[in-house]
Amino acid sequence: MELAGKRVTVMGLGRFGGGVGVTRYLVKQGADVLVTDQLNEDQLKDSLIKLEGLPIEYRLGEHNVSDFTTCDLLVANPAVKPDNRFLRAAEAADIPITSEIRLLVEALPNRHRTIGVTGTAGKSTTTAMIGHVLEKAEKQESRKAGNEGARSVWVGGNIGGSLLDYVDEIGPDDWVVLELSSFMLHGLRENKHFKGWSPHIAVLTNVSPNHIDWHGTYEAYLEDKQVIFDYQSEADFAVFPEWQHHVFRLNSDRWPKRVIGFDDTPRDYAEAWGVELKIPGEHNLMNAVMAIGACHFAEVEEKLSASALTDFPGLPHRLQFVCEHNGVRYFNDSKCTTPEAAELAIKSFDAGTVHIILGGYDKGSDLKPLAALASQKCAGVYTIGVTGDGIATAAEAASAAAAVVRCEVLERAVKEAVQRAKFGEVVLLSPACASWDQFDNYEQRGARFIELVEQHTSR
Repeated sequence: MELAGKRVTVMGLGRFGGGVGVTRYLVKQGADVLVTDQLNEDQLKDSLIKLEGLPIEYRLGEHNVSDFTTCDLLVANPAVKPDNRFLRAAEAADIPITSEIRLLVEALPNRHRTIGVTGTAGKSTTTAMIGHVLEKAEKQESRKAGNEGARSVWVGGNIGGSLLDYVDEIGPDDWVVLELSSFMLHGLRENKHFKGWSPHIAVLTNVSPNHIDWHGTYEAYLEDKQVIFDYQSEADFAVFPEWQHHVFRLNSDRWPKRVIGFDDTPRDYAEAWGVELKIPGEHNLMNAVMAIGACHFAEVEEKLSASALTDFPGLPHRLQFVCEHNGVRYFNDSKCTTPEAAELAIKSFDAGTVHIILGGYDKGSDLKPLAALASQKCAGVYTIGVTGDGIATAAEAASAAAAVVRCEVLERAVKEAVQRAKFGEVVLLSPACASWDQFDNYEQRGARFIELVEQHTSR
């Protein structure tokens, strides 16, 4: 869509700059931009500073329905639920509704150099691994060609940072690797205003119930995950776990004919390719296998990819090693917002050695199986947040050996875990829930955990 001269409403600037990149892009394209957010100016000050000096109209602290029904285009923040009444008003007025990720993919110079990654767990790490491998491979090729210094791999999407700020720098031969959340994929569906979009190489790490509070049902969640494959052609590629074939429609006329389906024994692949990782966990080995499969379709040989991953450092807040003190290791896995991810984190360490902190905002996930597993496999279970009491009750009902401590807040949980952990054991923040009941985001929660660990271990 031509944006110059168009009246565009951006719904949701966000405290942490989620709408900053797309707003800058729209202004650069010559659009007349109105930013509206229910948060007030003081709450949004950090984001507003990044837009100072730009010709933008603001409506803060409220939404006005006319801003959604009289514009030429509405750009909605991915966190906005589909049944939001302002979105419905725009739809009733036949206003095209788009998103930052759709504007990005429409602006990219070459869809055949795109890789998209989705999944309930592991998508951020897999995305970062793919970018890490491609960057190493491209640097090696650049050195051979005597063309060092040029950036040719771009990583973005849900993993953080808007690539719209750099879209003019992305060349047709550059690789673009995107982490795609279910919210983002929902916005890439085909409708009467926009064509649907799927990446050239699509990766699904796994899928299980998540974000039911946003999607409404598990079936709706699956439908949105399906979008990563829906608009592929026979010339495209797909990488996913074989044991989850049944979840998606594999008989679509548009289903890619070139597919890698991995089984659930990643160690077999790792041994064949020589994969050795610094970061713990069988699930990270599976993430590496998926990343290597994607890079295979990007013409990087498997053993070269495996070699490149030996120095992959991992990501902040994803089983991030914090420190070791008196023989106890501390790990920050605050990005873990699903029970499946927490189960994988628990299984990354020896049974009976983990003191795990669980709980937070209630997204509607069934946490009882996780609570039972934690009570059976961990040395201690420390619960916090809105879901904490329910997790503690379920853990106690499992009648296992783990100590269960209702802590309510992270400060007490860390204190209790530090006092109880013994030499050779692990203190792990892997909450299985979102952070929004007590923190603004998982990054803030993880940073607070690290701060508390440092305070207690320095004593």
